[in-house]
Amino acid sequence: MIIESWVLWTLLAASMQAVRTAGQKYLTRDITPLAATLVRYLFGLPFALGWLGFIYSSRATETAGFGLPEINPTFLISGFLACILQILATILLIQLLTLRNFAVGSTYVKSEILLTAVIGFLFFNEQISLVGLSAVLVCVLGLIIISIGKSGRLSSLWNQSALYGLGAGLSFALTSLFLRQASLSFGIDDAMFSAALTLAYMVSMQTVITLVWVAWRQPGQISLVLKRWRPALFVGITSVVGSVGWFTAMTLELAAYVKTLGQVEFLITLVIARIYFKENPTRAEMIGMVLIVGGGMVLLLSH
Repeated sequence: MIIESWVLWTLLAASMQAVRTAGQKYLTRDITPLAATLVRYLFGLPFALGWLGFIYSSRATETAGFGLPEINPTFLISGFLACILQILATILLIQLLTLRNFAVGSTYVKSEILLTAVIGFLFFNEQISLVGLSAVLVCVLGLIIISIGKSGRLSSLWNQSALYGLGAGLSFALTSLFLRQASLSFGIDDAMFSAALTLAYMVSMQTVITLVWVAWRQPGQISLVLKRWRPALFVGITSVVGSVGWFTAMTLELAAYVKTLGQVEFLITLVIARIYFKENPTRAEMIGMVLIVGGGMVLLLSH
C-alpha cells in the first residue's frame, strides 16, 4: 500500500504536538499558561518565516518566473478567523484547567473531531464518506473512553466545564476548517507553499495579539519568558514543525480526516508517560487506544 503524503504530514504533526505539549507543561512551572501560549507564537515566528522563505527560494530556483500568488479576500478573512479562533480555543482550555470538573470539559473538547466533520459537511462543502464518518465516530469513542479511564466516572454530563470544553472543541474545529479554506484559496497545485504562506500569516498575527495581551494583562511575565529562552525556543521549534505538518496535511486532505488520524498523538503521549514517567495504562485506556488505532486504520484503508 502506498502511503499518501497527507498521512506522513499528519503523523509528523501529531508527534511534534505531543512533544511540544510536554515542553509547554515544563515551562508552566515557571510562567503562566497565558505566557506559555505567547511562547508558542513568539519563538515559533522566526521558524515559520524561515520555512516560508526556504520553500519560496526553492520554488523560485526550480521554476522560472515563480512568484507569490495574489493575496485574496478569502485568504485574509479565513486566515484571520482561524487565528482568532485558535487563540480563543487556547483561552477556553486555560480556563478549563481552573475548574473542578475538568474531566467533563476535557471529554467535550474531544468533540472537535466530530464537529469538524459535521460543520465541514454542512458549511464548507467537505464531502465525507460513510466509511470516513464511521472512522471519526470510532475514534471519538476511543478518546472518550480514555478520558473516562484517566479520571473515573463522570459525575455530570453538563456543567460549566462542559461549556468551556465544547467551546474549545468548536473553536478548534472551526480553526482547522478556516485555515484549510485560506490555504486552498490560492488555487495553486503546491500544498507545501500555500500551507507555509498561511502558517506565516497566522503566526505573525497571533504573535502580535498574544504579545500585546500578555504585556497588558501580565507584563512581568515577558521578562520571565525571555529568561527561559532555551525551553521556550524548543517549544517554538516543535510548535512550528507541528504546524507545518497540520497545515500541509489539511491543504492536501479533508480537515476531518486529518484530525481523526492525528489522534495518534494520544497514543504517543501514553507511550511517553509509560517510558519516562512509568505510568501504566488502565484497561479503559487500552480499550480506547485500540479504538483509536482501529479508527485510523479504517480511515487509511478507505483511501
